[in-house]
Amino acid sequence: MQTDPDFSLDEVDRQILAELQQDGRMTNVELARRVGLSAPPCLRRVRRLEEEGIIRGYHAELDPVALGYEITFFALVGLESQKEAVLSAFEGMVREWPEVRECHMIRGGGDFLLRLVARDTAHENALTSRLTAAPEVARVQTLQTIRTAKDAAGVPV
Repeated sequence: MQTDPDFSLDEVDRQILAELQQDGRMTNVELARRVGLSAPPCLRRVRRLEEEGIIRGYHAELDPVALGYEITFFALVGLESQKEAVLSAFEGMVREWPEVRECHMIRGGGDFLLRLVARDTAHENALTSRLTAAPEVARVQTLQTIRTAKDAAGVPV
């Protein structure tokens, strides 16, 4: 969904977005209280933000380690060609891998940057091998995360 170019956000909309980005599970009544509205107009604003595609969805943030994914790593992937068919085929392939949590086409230093999770070093090595063996992949550089100082969801509001 694309946002209407004439759609504009006021300060209350921005407060709603900031609150929901922090806690998407709060009730509409609590959200309305926090932003200084009554519940019905608050709900109308939320629905409008959803319809405009500004709020794209809601999700639970899961602890990867608690679910057996001990390793987070990044892969910088260079392809043999930048033809659209090759780029699209690569994107389609990595969309099918549940361990690939993000895939970004990038400029400078490679074609794609991936964020992956792995159960252990053997799993990380297997994923790296799958990447390097994939059609049209020319090079893969992996970077393992040691620790994460900041992992903020969303965008500044």
